[in-house]
Amino acid sequence: MFANYLIGLREGLEAALVVSILIAYLVKSDRRDALPAVWLGIGAAVALSVALEATLELTSAEMTFKQQELFGGSLSILAVLLVTWMIFWMRRTSHALKAELQGKLDHALAMGTGALVLTAFLSVGREGLETAVIVWGTARSTGENTEPMIGVALGLATAVVLGYLFYAGAIRINLAKFFLWTGAGLVVVAAGVLAYGVHDLQEADHLPGLSDRAFDISDTIPPDTWYGTLLKGILNFQPDPTVLQVTVWLL
Repeated sequence: MFANYLIGLREGLEAALVVSILIAYLVKSDRRDALPAVWLGIGAAVALSVALEATLELTSAEMTFKQQELFGGSLSILAVLLVTWMIFWMRRTSHALKAELQGKLDHALAMGTGALVLTAFLSVGREGLETAVIVWGTARSTGENTEPMIGVALGLATAVVLGYLFYAGAIRINLAKFFLWTGAGLVVVAAGVLAYGVHDLQEADHLPGLSDRAFDISDTIPPDTWYGTLLKGILNFQPDPTVLQVTVWLL
């Protein structure tokens, strides 16, 4: 739940900042007439993200065990690639995010309503699609359906509040520090998801070494205890990982 709260907050705040910058720029430019187009693009991006999450869930439910492991493992690795790319992209571009968005918005306003809808859709849609894939991967890795969804919903709700306060000028977020610390946390979360994805591919017989255990501390940290569950949910910790899982986690 906490790991998905962090994901929802991180991804949601990116989207919330984008929305607040777009809307603030239109309001300050006296172009309130263009606001419905922005909200239309945002709504379409949210709908697409929800549809992707539902599709992933329904598709995996109709597969055999090995097909599910292959599908889930591949998507987990994709989620890790996405979240890692997101971390370094935000570290590189967060300082110029506002100027870049305003430049795109000026171009879209010149082209008409359709371009404005597309700008808002693409600006929010990237975060939404990433979130759907990442949350599906982390939810599946913990074997839970409810808690991860609650966690990401709370994270997104927090991001919406922060985005509104950012728009209203009530707070000034130090984006550099925010993305530094949440990025560090998400690197650890991503490492756990990657190890789980590799284990899925081992169970699907697409990677070797399923029986080669790096260690087994199940007696010390039983997976059914509260602290075992906490470590599993946040870090995807497994008390008896394979050698390959430990290797990719460290990498």
